[in-house]
Amino acid sequence: MSDPYYITTAIHYPNGRPHIGHAYEMIAADAIARFQRQAGRDVRFQTGTDEHGLKMVQTARKADKETRAFADEMSSYFIEMADKLHISHDRFIRTVEPDHHRASQAIWQAMADAGDLYLDRYEGWYSVRDEAFYEEKELTEGEGGIRLSPQGTPVEWTAEETWFFRLSKYQQPLLDFYAANPEFIRPEGRRNEILRFVEGGLVDLSVSRTSFDWGVAVPGSPGHVMYVWVDALTNYLTGAGYPDAPQGNRYWPADLHLIGKDIVRFHAVYWPAFLMSAKLPLPKQVFGHGFLLNRGEKMSKSTGNVVDPIALADLVGVDALRYFLLRDISFGQDGTFSDEAISTRANADLSNSFGNLAQRTLSFIAKNLDGALPEPGRADPADAALIADVRAGCARFRQQFEELSIAQALESWMSAVFLCNAYIDAQAPWALRKTDPERMHAVLGTLVRVIGDLAVHIAPVVPTSAARLLAQIGIEDLSFASVQDHGWYDRLAAQGFRIAPPTPIFPRIMLEAPETAA
Repeated sequence: MSDPYYITTAIHYPNGRPHIGHAYEMIAADAIARFQRQAGRDVRFQTGTDEHGLKMVQTARKADKETRAFADEMSSYFIEMADKLHISHDRFIRTVEPDHHRASQAIWQAMADAGDLYLDRYEGWYSVRDEAFYEEKELTEGEGGIRLSPQGTPVEWTAEETWFFRLSKYQQPLLDFYAANPEFIRPEGRRNEILRFVEGGLVDLSVSRTSFDWGVAVPGSPGHVMYVWVDALTNYLTGAGYPDAPQGNRYWPADLHLIGKDIVRFHAVYWPAFLMSAKLPLPKQVFGHGFLLNRGEKMSKSTGNVVDPIALADLVGVDALRYFLLRDISFGQDGTFSDEAISTRANADLSNSFGNLAQRTLSFIAKNLDGALPEPGRADPADAALIADVRAGCARFRQQFEELSIAQALESWMSAVFLCNAYIDAQAPWALRKTDPERMHAVLGTLVRVIGDLAVHIAPVVPTSAARLLAQIGIEDLSFASVQDHGWYDRLAAQGFRIAPPTPIFPRIMLEAPETAA
């Protein structure tokens, strides 16, 4: 049985419709999941929505709706986005589901059995928007003397009886774990932030609320619901079958939690401490990606520049959007986007370079060889050199993608595409058709082989377009290994496979010019 690989996104808080930041995280996780499947791993990919907490109650009340009905409606928009963006998740989890409540109560009981929960009174600063507690030293002052969290959200003074988790007990165990597992938190800047936070001293964490009842009930403690982050983080265990599955569950510990940089603390401090307390294995890696900026500006409802990912995908195309977000944004860093930037990148790389390479090669074969795959012709050192160079580029792509250097991986892929375009221009099969048909066959056969290599490797990023191209040349097995020795080509040629007149796989994106004042 192939090696398991468990990847999760953060579960998104659906107090509003999804925005492009949610889409970015889903797309990145989906590309990684698809990549690992093509590499032969047994992948489990989970995403979903985090539907409990005071913020959901307040937003539902403003919308004059029951909280559950509001949660159902808002979660449906995230499901719609996942479908639109071709997200290949194995489970879309919702925290209102019964098996998740059972898992949350099970880990709570395990922490209680470890002696790490105690009842006391909480008084301190709380951000409803972040669903997070903050210490006085973390706050800043905004306009009108409003106290603000490190995220710039308003905080309010909260006082109520709550259960506390002995987070302070795990300060040194966490530091020891970070030292022994330097790749646990990535990228490096996020790791350094967490180290400084934990080294500065951990205080016990309030982990229940009594001021509302929309959440997972605390076992044996009427009137208390779990702090939303205890509940939310446990979703990763729920998806792995906890508590029914033993510690040796096939998919636990998770290989990768892919999250936004603003919630690294919850995943890299609170979550491993909860798991240590419950005596469960810790995930292998937490990766905090950056934010997306709309034309260089932070998106917010107040400025009106929040982007609907479904509308954007309709404008530029799903695969073009996926490619741009992974190609132009260095994974782990903030990045900026615009309609024009997406179309420019997709037109240059996908339409003009790779799409044109495939289109003119396959069209030439369909027109001049009646679609038959070219028979071996008179070989030239240039043929072997191109195949070797493309294989080397694809190998770099795989290595860099495995390391989550996704933009660099796509750069390596594009370098191989450029080599192919230089080869076809130098060999000029349209001229060879008259002067040396045997040599023309060798050139065209070489091109089909490397186009197959390149299409399989880009499939995790542009799955729909790659699948259409691969279908045109008869490739059904999308594993990386399936195209390494080009045995697929010889098998299809022996079967008499013919290439039909191709249709463009990557049509150019034509944006309407903005209206100008008269």
